[in-house]
Amino acid sequence: MVHETRGFVTIPSMEMPSTEIWTVTQLTRRVKVLLETTVGQVWVAGEISNWKVAASGHAYFTLKDKDSQIDAVMFRGPLTRLLFPVENGLEVIARGRVTVYEKRGNYQIVIEDLQPKGMGALQLAFEKLKQKLDAEGLFDEKHKKPLPLLPRRIGVVTSPTGAAIRDILNVLGRRFANVHVILYPTRVQGEEAAGEIVAGIRALDKWGVDVMIVGRGGGSLEDLWSFNEERVVRAIFDAKTPIISAVGHEIDFTLSDFAADMRAPTPSAAAELVIQERTALLERIALIRKRMGGAMSRRVQESRHRLNVARSCYVFRRPEELARQRRQQHDELRMRLDGVMLEKARAHRLRADRAAHALALLSPASQVRQAKERRMAIQWRLAQAMTALLERRRARVRPLLAQLDALSPLAILGRGYALAWKLPERALVRAASQLALRDELYVRLGEGAVVTAVTRIEDANHGAS
Repeated sequence: MVHETRGFVTIPSMEMPSTEIWTVTQLTRRVKVLLETTVGQVWVAGEISNWKVAASGHAYFTLKDKDSQIDAVMFRGPLTRLLFPVENGLEVIARGRVTVYEKRGNYQIVIEDLQPKGMGALQLAFEKLKQKLDAEGLFDEKHKKPLPLLPRRIGVVTSPTGAAIRDILNVLGRRFANVHVILYPTRVQGEEAAGEIVAGIRALDKWGVDVMIVGRGGGSLEDLWSFNEERVVRAIFDAKTPIISAVGHEIDFTLSDFAADMRAPTPSAAAELVIQERTALLERIALIRKRMGGAMSRRVQESRHRLNVARSCYVFRRPEELARQRRQQHDELRMRLDGVMLEKARAHRLRADRAAHALALLSPASQVRQAKERRMAIQWRLAQAMTALLERRRARVRPLLAQLDALSPLAILGRGYALAWKLPERALVRAASQLALRDELYVRLGEGAVVTAVTRIEDANHGAS
């Protein structure tokens, strides 16, 4: 009870409970044990969402309906045994154990088995794989190969102890006894059957049989599942040998039926497709022989009639007359041909003369000669013009050269004057007062120069110093 005194609140001391205090881990583990022992294994129907497969191969997802959801995990072992692809939005029925993930304290269900809701797992896997292979074009009619008319070697991939091989051999022996049958014995159901069927198809295809029968007797979808395996379907599609799929009874279809070049409802029907009836073949040969004999008789009669008509013809009665007329026509044609050839030759000769005259006028040698003459005339005129131009330029330059020579310092030096520079600064000496005894001078004369030293200095009045 809380007491209030003069504005202060007094809180009584808390009494420790008499029961045991649990840690969070202990409480979580207790809840986990209660769920696993009380609820245990259950079947749950829901929709898959947030489907993720970790690198470890375990799948983590959520099962939900319109009101609730629960975390779920499916470990790698059970996941690899699924026969249908799992995706978000798939309605499933799951069997698993309800437990608690202690790290987060979340309750979850560990799934051990998963079935699609409303459709069996095998049927769903069948439809999914059929859609995939159909989209790749494995069932297109353009890839179907025709069956040989009279095969000599027939390959059979089936169980050596089943009814299928007995039915096939009975039909083949009854219809065409001299055909060779090569059996590749395989299992036709179970986990190892698909691999053996693929090996049989590839071996007989490599062996070089004329046609191949792949099949077995009827059964449930589970029994026939080996012929729905993707590797079996691809082996049938990739084979170069024509293949007849004979799996099950008339109401049973497998993916091998769609990929094969022809589908037979039963193994016996496949054998009947491979080999035609001997009597039917013989009847067909007899009919063809009869037609050929009638055609040959008609051809002989027609030829005999044409021969009789030819014998009564004028040409055959007087062949020398026909030869004489042909010789006369030949002579006429020869003369006409000679006249035409002469006329043609005359016309060609006239055209050649005209072309030669035109070629002489347009000859490159003539044009080169004319070009040389024009060039020489232009060179002569150019030389005359250059000579006249140079003479005019010389006449203009001569007075200028005379003036330049008159004003040139070198001309003044030539008249006996000299220029002196004081060394080493090379200062032009304009007065004797700039010099001292023993100064070096560079003296420029009219022709040449000398270097000398000052030994005596005279002023303007010629007084020595």
